[in-house]
Amino acid sequence: MKNLIISFHRFVMSLNRPSKQSNLKLLSKNGETLSSFKIRDAVAEDINELAALHVKTWRETYWTVLSPPSYAIRFHQWQHIFKTSDGSWFCLVIENKNGKLVGFAKGKKYKHTDLPEFSGELNKIYLLRRYQRIGLGRRLIGQVARRFLQQGIPNMVLFGTPGNPSCKFHDAMGGEKLIGKNGEFHGGYCWRDLRELARE
Repeated sequence: MKNLIISFHRFVMSLNRPSKQSNLKLLSKNGETLSSFKIRDAVAEDINELAALHVKTWRETYWTVLSPPSYAIRFHQWQHIFKTSDGSWFCLVIENKNGKLVGFAKGKKYKHTDLPEFSGELNKIYLLRRYQRIGLGRRLIGQVARRFLQQGIPNMVLFGTPGNPSCKFHDAMGGEKLIGKNGEFHGGYCWRDLRELARE
């Protein structure tokens, strides 16, 4: 019964997702191509725009939540993150041809007794609705995998919610569902060998 409820919730959440064709048409209409996007490291000067993007992409993903995190909360979180400069994390952003941020992914070193075999965590990955399903997410997660491998980190985990429509993306990217001790899927995924993902 619980799995049925989760599946229904994911279906409802996915109703707000754009189609690949509609986003490709929008891309063409705006004079953009996949090659016009740049993936780069986020810098402290991006905090304002990154916080605003985090708010918008989170709301687009969890559009049924009535009280989403505010800009002030996200701004404070990103300020705190950028104060940590010990190499334990990285953030990659996708920039369009006008220099505007349209997506981001944050990775960090992972240490947890529950999953001691993993050493990397894809902590966040978001992309504006209008840029989804056209290959940018695939490029972004591939860059994350390459960055981890450069740091000597061969695998990674991701923790989410089972009702998140992005679960389909994680499945398509070869993610393995993490099953809890109770035999249930709680939204987590793992990649045991990042070399294949790094080819994206």
